[in-house]
Amino acid sequence: MSLRARAGVRDSVDASPSASTSGRVDYSHRRLRLPYHFVEPTVIAGDIIIVIACSLISGFTYNYASVGIVPAMQVYAAIGVLASVNLSAILAARGDYRVIKLLNFYRQVRELTLMWIGVVLVLISVAFTLKIAEDFSRGATFTFFFLGLGSLILWRRFVAQFLSHALSTGAFASRNVILIGERNRLGASSTIFEMRRCGYVPIRTFEVAHEELTSGRISRKLNAIIGAAIEAARAEPVAEVLLLIGWEHKWIIESISKLLSILPIPVYLLPDENVARFIGNRSIAVGSTWAAEIQRAPLTKAERLLKRCFDVIGAFAVLLLLSPLMLMTAVLIKLDSRGPVLFFQTRNGFNGRTFRIVKFRSMYVLEDGNEIRQATRGDPRVTRLGSWLRRSNIDELPQLFNVLQGVMSLVGPRPHAVAHNNEFEKLVANYAFRHHVKPGITGWAQVNGYRGEIPTPESIAKRVELDISYINNWSFWTDIRILFRTLIVGIQPTAY
Repeated sequence: MSLRARAGVRDSVDASPSASTSGRVDYSHRRLRLPYHFVEPTVIAGDIIIVIACSLISGFTYNYASVGIVPAMQVYAAIGVLASVNLSAILAARGDYRVIKLLNFYRQVRELTLMWIGVVLVLISVAFTLKIAEDFSRGATFTFFFLGLGSLILWRRFVAQFLSHALSTGAFASRNVILIGERNRLGASSTIFEMRRCGYVPIRTFEVAHEELTSGRISRKLNAIIGAAIEAARAEPVAEVLLLIGWEHKWIIESISKLLSILPIPVYLLPDENVARFIGNRSIAVGSTWAAEIQRAPLTKAERLLKRCFDVIGAFAVLLLLSPLMLMTAVLIKLDSRGPVLFFQTRNGFNGRTFRIVKFRSMYVLEDGNEIRQATRGDPRVTRLGSWLRRSNIDELPQLFNVLQGVMSLVGPRPHAVAHNNEFEKLVANYAFRHHVKPGITGWAQVNGYRGEIPTPESIAKRVELDISYINNWSFWTDIRILFRTLIVGIQPTAY
């Protein structure tokens, strides 16, 4: 009996405790705004209207501007309907219309972009399969894609700002409820605070002593409290009755619900502190039951596919573009010093699995074992050419083959040698979280100045903090930004 869809108990962003008070509460000063439970259908309707409008505008504008004719607008209306219905259905199934999701604008942009690309590609594929693609202008299709995506992002920006303001000012329309709860929970529950922010007004609050719940029976006093709540629900226009009782009191909860069953209004059990942080998580079907997601994978399947496609395309493009430079570098290394052109070293990658990273050799030594000394400025082990290769990042270029191999990404936490990895895990408690994604040739820590030698525990702690921030807030646009900053600023991804 979750209140997630109605009262938004779990749709919070920075809940803080608020004391509950008994008796009537005057909220007549509230300005009537959008009722909280209208948020999801309103945003869905907005998405549908925007997509249909963009389809019509794209079809009319492009055809009229390019060939001077007015196209059959019903065709573009149908396209808009198909695209909008599919998009909203997918987003609704993923839970992206929940208020907690709508408040996170950047996550919304990421999810919306991925789903929009998928919907448009599916519609184009269907058009080709049915051999009706010639009926649609490619220019109008591209215009629809970019106009639709841009308009949806602007709409979600407005929604995020509106919801943030509404929650901070308590501007949602009032919805009268009756609250029955344990005395010790009423005064310390963040749920009450969230209810008020979302417009749910407890016009009467009935406190129940803890001993009344542990007696093993419905006492005369508890029976009188429930009776008073029933009378209040009949005397006032009440939308629902809410119970804030520890879920361990199963028998009492069932008994109270039976007493309240004479009321023709819904009764909801609010999550207690033991389950509140889990009940709003994504759930999966497990046979005939379900399970709440305690920890999500850092990236969804769609996000991993997008990142992998970008890695492969980007790595191939750079290898083709810079192959003459890499060939010339290999020749210079052979002329500069004795030893192989390439240097392989064991490092930890995704999920802590080891792999062999490849670089252009920049040192006289080929260290790879349990003890590896970090490279330092002016290190005598660095060759004459190697010093220049490391400053210009050219020594990192062979890692593009690691990217194609699938053990690295273009962007991600920089992988450390296994010897250093074992040392850093002892210094930083959450160090292993860096392995939740594939390591990268460059990363968020590197473009923020944390690169090369790690002289102090504080420097590795800061690097880990930035890497975890990247993982928790990943987006495709973040990867693009990191790559541009790496190229423009010329930051050296590593110095060892």
